[in-house]
Amino acid sequence: MINLDAYLQRIAHTGPHEPTLGVLTAICAAHPAAIAFENIDPLLGRPPSLAPEALHAKLIAQRRGGYCYEQNAVLRLALQQLGMQVTALAARVVWMSPPDAPPRARSHMLLKVELPDAPQDSFIVDAGFGGRLLGAPLRLQPGVVQRTPSGTERITQHNDIYAVEADLGESSGGWTPRYRFTLEPHRPVDYEPLNWFTATHPRSLFVNNLVMERLTPALRANLLNDRLTLSAVGGVPQVRRIENVADFAQVLDEVFDLQPPVLASELFDRVPKGLDGAFMPRT
Repeated sequence: MINLDAYLQRIAHTGPHEPTLGVLTAICAAHPAAIAFENIDPLLGRPPSLAPEALHAKLIAQRRGGYCYEQNAVLRLALQQLGMQVTALAARVVWMSPPDAPPRARSHMLLKVELPDAPQDSFIVDAGFGGRLLGAPLRLQPGVVQRTPSGTERITQHNDIYAVEADLGESSGGWTPRYRFTLEPHRPVDYEPLNWFTATHPRSLFVNNLVMERLTPALRANLLNDRLTLSAVGGVPQVRRIENVADFAQVLDEVFDLQPPVLASELFDRVPKGLDGAFMPRT
């Protein structure tokens, strides 16, 4: 369990505390606006704990965020305490990968939610996909285009495999899948080895790069190492490099509303510089 009142205060949710679609929609928007996606601990060589008390201390009591296992574990506990039926799932990330790329291991956590006031529907909920945060629940209705405040989405299905896709526009590749998943339920213990692998493997994206994202009603902010992208709703993305430690500290504070666990200079020293994509070691 987590302190539900403290969580709702952290995400600035002041509306009803009921297991309804309206409340779920409000929380899905408020969570990524308040609690940034970030992988600072794995980058610093610190595998994060998934124990509820550790998650509460980090993501709720502090100005910290986390990556998918942390974000969605906190969200799962909160939604359950609100009376919603929540099933945890696991997915294979395919975001920005070639269609013929070899399959990756399941490494992402997402949620399926059922609600008393919408018994005919299930909803996919995800507060932890850094790179393209999802700020709204999606009905689990394959093929239906769903417009959200932050973009246009759909879920596709092939046999028992589903995919969550974003429409990036024709100039940016059109419909692009984030990840593929099945409806096999996962228990908290199932994420322990996935979390350990993701936070410690020498070729893990999150061991070698700083990835951050925050999604507010007005702005999607992405940071990949020293490359900051700010995308205002309806505007053209603005991309720039983080110039120095002072600039980096200001971005953490003002853009991501985050207080790192070490000095900004120590964290910035770990960040690969001058790349347009992620850094991956050759061995």
